[in-house]
Amino acid sequence: MKILLVWLINAAALFALPYLFDSIRVDTFYTALIVALILSIINTVIRPILLVLTLPITVVTLGLFILVLNGLLLWFVASFVKGFTIAGFWPAVFGAIAYSVISWAASAVILGKEKD
Repeated sequence: MKILLVWLINAAALFALPYLFDSIRVDTFYTALIVALILSIINTVIRPILLVLTLPITVVTLGLFILVLNGLLLWFVASFVKGFTIAGFWPAVFGAIAYSVISWAASAVILGKEKD
């Protein structure tokens, strides 16, 4: 049940991005659900591999390259999902930052503190 709730929160965060950035477009909430699902799969499978491969540049940039990596993954998802477009690299990076902050804040409010 918690996984479905987190998925809905992430989709809502994606659906909020066009209201913050003119260069990001999400057509429907269904598209946001699909993008959230694909993005979660990519973040689970591909992102750890990319983090290990780019570890030297991440260390040199004091971790800021992870923001670039998140933006690239978001831009990659936008390249093959119809109804979800991002106009360029920098909007993808800033969109990834906003997406992370919105989904983190919404998860903290809705899910609250977990009890052991």
